[in-house]
Amino acid sequence: MSQGAAQAYLSVSAVIFGLIAVIHFARAIRGWGLVIGPLTIPLWESWTASIAATALCVWAIRLATM
Repeated sequence: MSQGAAQAYLSVSAVIFGLIAVIHFARAIRGWGLVIGPLTIPLWESWTASIAATALCVWAIRLATM
């Protein structure tokens, strides 16, 4: 993979993980319910997903700027 392609991949990954983090954070703050079929997803899972997605976003940004 060329340097430019790797840079683009990491930039797109950072944006996607950033959006996911913001959405999970908004869900956790606002208390939005999430029901998938018979399964209800608790709010604490959004906090965990928000932290994980933020970490992946920061990691991708750091790698993209190296």
